[in-house]
Amino acid sequence: MPFLTRPVLPAGTLARTPQPTIPTGDGLFLRPWRAEDAPAVHAAFQDPLMHQWHIRAADSEAEVRGWITEWQQAWEQERSVQWAVADAADDRLLGRVALRGIMLGDAVAEVAYWTTAAARGQGVAARATAVLAHWALDEIGFQRLELSHSVANHASCRVAQKTGFALEGTKRSALLHADGWHDMHLHARVRGD
Repeated sequence: MPFLTRPVLPAGTLARTPQPTIPTGDGLFLRPWRAEDAPAVHAAFQDPLMHQWHIRAADSEAEVRGWITEWQQAWEQERSVQWAVADAADDRLLGRVALRGIMLGDAVAEVAYWTTAAARGQGVAARATAVLAHWALDEIGFQRLELSHSVANHASCRVAQKTGFALEGTKRSALLHADGWHDMHLHARVRGD
């Protein structure tokens, strides 16, 4: 049975070129992950706040190196794209920003992020999310970006609001965290917002 529409973004939209490094213009840049980032990622995941809002733990640097290998390969697979968020002055890892659940045909993806403990309170997540949204919507041609977070995670809600992601609703008991089921806010930006 044929579709009545063509894919908005064809296969190869991302993978036909190398994953870019994207400057924020204000002291940060998004860059592809490197194997030498493993110790910093492992350290970031030892923070109790990461355990509160994320569903994954990092038991060893070796495990994290495996994640980084997956993140490096994700660009070519076009299902998710992961960037390290780094300080432009010294390349110090400050966090991660990603597009997950990419559906090129529908031009839709989900934005995800985290920051290291030392980077919190400096607007790192908002700055990285803003530049990623601009790149995805305005340069690549995505139509819709979604952003979900626990309703109890007020800092993530502020990031979504600061970066133009409108609150669309609450998904009840949508994600199992270590402390139980969490209701999740669903925010979104569409091209032209």
